[in-house]
Amino acid sequence: MADSAGRIRIRLLGGVTAGIDHGQGEVAVDLGHERQRCVLAALLVEPGRPVPADVLLDRAWGERLPRHPRDTLYSYLSRLRAALAGGGCAVLRRASGYVVQVDPLDVDLHLFDDLVRRAGTATDGGAFDLLGTALGLWTGDAFGGLDTPWLDGVRRELHRRRRGAQHWHAELALRLDRHAEVLDALLARADADPLDERLAGAALQALHRCGRRSEALARYAELRRQLAEQLGVEPGDELRDLHRRMVRPAGELPAVARPAGGPQQVPAPPAAFTGRAAQLAEVTAAVRATGGGSAAGPVVVIGGPGGVGKTWLALRWAHEYRDRFPDGRLYVHLRGFDPAAEPLCPQAATRRFLAALGVAAEALPADADERQALLRQLLAGRRMLVVLDDARDSAQVVPLLPGSPTVTVLVTSRRRLTGLVAAHGARPVLLGCMTAAEAAELLRARLGAARLAAEPAAAAALLPLCAGLPLALGIVAARAATDPHGRLGTLVAELTARRTRLDALDAGDLAMSLRTVMAGSVRHLTAPAAELFGLLSLGPGPDIGGPAAASLAGRPAAGRWPELRELLDAGLVAEDPPGRFRMHDLVRLYGMELAGAGARGAVRRLLDHYVHSACAAAGLLEPLRDPLPLPPPLPGVRPETFGDRRAAAAWFEAHEQVLPAAVRLAGGAGFDRHAWQLAWAMVYVLDQHGDWHGQVDVHVTAVRSARRLGDDTALAHAHRGLARVYTWLRRFDEARAELAAALAAYRRLGDEAGQGFVYRSLARVSARQGRPDRALTDDRRALAMFDAAGHEHGRAQTLNALGWHLAHLGAHEDAVRCCARAIALQQRLGDRHGEGLTWDTLAYSRHRSGLPGQAVRCYERAAALLREQGDRYQEAVVTEHLGDVYAALGDQAQARAAWRRSAGLLAALGHPDAGAVRAKAAPPAPAPPHA
Repeated sequence: MADSAGRIRIRLLGGVTAGIDHGQGEVAVDLGHERQRCVLAALLVEPGRPVPADVLLDRAWGERLPRHPRDTLYSYLSRLRAALAGGGCAVLRRASGYVVQVDPLDVDLHLFDDLVRRAGTATDGGAFDLLGTALGLWTGDAFGGLDTPWLDGVRRELHRRRRGAQHWHAELALRLDRHAEVLDALLARADADPLDERLAGAALQALHRCGRRSEALARYAELRRQLAEQLGVEPGDELRDLHRRMVRPAGELPAVARPAGGPQQVPAPPAAFTGRAAQLAEVTAAVRATGGGSAAGPVVVIGGPGGVGKTWLALRWAHEYRDRFPDGRLYVHLRGFDPAAEPLCPQAATRRFLAALGVAAEALPADADERQALLRQLLAGRRMLVVLDDARDSAQVVPLLPGSPTVTVLVTSRRRLTGLVAAHGARPVLLGCMTAAEAAELLRARLGAARLAAEPAAAAALLPLCAGLPLALGIVAARAATDPHGRLGTLVAELTARRTRLDALDAGDLAMSLRTVMAGSVRHLTAPAAELFGLLSLGPGPDIGGPAAASLAGRPAAGRWPELRELLDAGLVAEDPPGRFRMHDLVRLYGMELAGAGARGAVRRLLDHYVHSACAAAGLLEPLRDPLPLPPPLPGVRPETFGDRRAAAAWFEAHEQVLPAAVRLAGGAGFDRHAWQLAWAMVYVLDQHGDWHGQVDVHVTAVRSARRLGDDTALAHAHRGLARVYTWLRRFDEARAELAAALAAYRRLGDEAGQGFVYRSLARVSARQGRPDRALTDDRRALAMFDAAGHEHGRAQTLNALGWHLAHLGAHEDAVRCCARAIALQQRLGDRHGEGLTWDTLAYSRHRSGLPGQAVRCYERAAALLREQGDRYQEAVVTEHLGDVYAALGDQAQARAAWRRSAGLLAALGHPDAGAVRAKAAPPAPAPPHA
């Protein structure tokens, strides 16, 4: 089926605008006001990379935050999501933030970077054309007039990249004798930046070669005047020499040549280097951040785990900015984490640098300190780059620092080198994995589009299996390239099976083996840190909180204890966001191979931690729910405690991906009690997010674990949990079968309250099937059971439900009496959350009775109680109902305001109903004109 979405084009290199082309010309997209466009720009600078809400607020507002920052942000995101949807562009919420799902080449900023990158590997003629196209994308200042500190910094860097492309384009025009083609554009660029001597020189040469010698001389005179007035300096040597040549009667200007001079030791970057535009810009910004008054030049530390592409990035930057270092570029591989060799000592590196600078072996000083002093002396005042690749620690780097303000130093290391940062002012640049778009482009560059198009499903499957790690992508590409007749599907099969994935990521030599690269990092750890590395890899989710990590390791308290700090410093573990620790999927696989005999006990401690913490949090969120009888946790486990409902809800939200994975881990590892108890504790929070399809696997695992235990308490709870999920999914027959099994288990236990809750669940099934009469019967059975058990919370809940069913049957006076009894009981119990739900029922009945004014007051009371209790989902439901009443009253402004708030709450939860409610809030389309 053809895609009905048009092709979107988003422009940042000028005003922030967008248009969608459905094949009949581009139609402008309304991106809203200035601040809303700031939000979009802040997301699009790094498409495909999630941006946390706090970071997004800082990027789009800086210190001038709105009165209700998050509500305002959610509203803007919602509007942008609707505005961009017609072009196949999605604004999505991920666990780690918000992300725009768009082809980067549909955004002019990234198209510009792609064209410039391709120019770097093209012929001079091809590069000239590509650069011309790239520069033509600019229509003004980047981001137009948007004005936050973050955007200002990005704008400055983008303008620097534009200027570099302009210089390159101008030099190619002169070299290719195509200056006449771009003369007007070149003069305009020179006028826009009159103090840029490189552009001015190119413009003067172009004018002179076009026979406009007098105009060229006049321009030189004007430039000289401006430099003197504004900067108090004369033009540079190159411009003065150019002027002397122009004033000669028959002087011919020389052809443009590439600069040369000094040692050029930096190896070539990978031919298929792709992406990393933001990280290259970050390195540039770090280089420029060193103040001009500093006695030493810039030192930048590119850090990150093994295989993430630190060396590739350093080499690419070194070549992209080679014209900044006319006196040469030095390079040394320090072998800090080389699996086959010891680290290179600073003395040996110094000797290599001195030899490259022309010092004969017999002229070397005998003393190591004197050799280092000689190196600093030879580098002083020279515009050079020094690349120190794969440093083990700061001690290996410090003796090689030149100490000259004219020399830039790039260091790569798997460690953070905090000593270098603290004592020598080094600027850290932390390198993470590639975005999905960058990874796809790398495979295309290595294997060719035709090879990937031949097996599109396998090509798409390779990307998540390599998880954005450049080394893994490189190994996969190398294996495929050296076996041109092999199938990508075979590689996918090897990578999909956990037991063979690391074997598949081995191209046959030490530098191209992921397992060997990881071993190089681990062999430098202390024994306790290496043990912790293996234990942390056992965690079931994408990350682990500090308290859970402490329980896993049997530590007395959470925090960054020495072994954890060592793993963070080595880049084997990342802290993102603060207090949560994450491993790359492939690093985790290697760590699992190292987990020793204590692994099972560690998993048990971790599951104890999650079960006790989840039950404590669930108890705050549903304080009148019957608690589970839990055995005490193992020694060394310190479950988390929570001060209020909001803290409990926040804990569940932070663990929304971890806890389902923990249930699966428990069920698969034979910890069946943990599996069903954790699934039961999660019921409330999973309802909040509406991820009912994702819950099926969790609760099926719980039922299987309960069956293996043969315990009726476990069976009753597990069947009830799965029935709840099936009810939401409208799989009613399966829900009733699960409830029948739960009812049988509760009867064997003699648990009347449990039977009451099963009848309540049966009533919920009947209500969702549109059978309020049958639901009424089920809830009356539930009430009888709760009366027999003396379970007042169950009675209050059931009275509210009876009111709901009676209202649907039109028996509104009976419904009101049930609700009044429920509210009186809930107020006596202190159940303000349940009271909020009953006011919602009462509001529904008043509305259906033809009393909309009373309904509004009841809905407002319900929303206030639920907001107070931190239940954003039920608040959203009630607020939507409030909007419905306002709409019935004809107050469309109030109705849309209520629906917008409801949609914002649902969107913040990532709930699937957000779109439908947002659609209700949209203003009506204008009426068509009369014929």
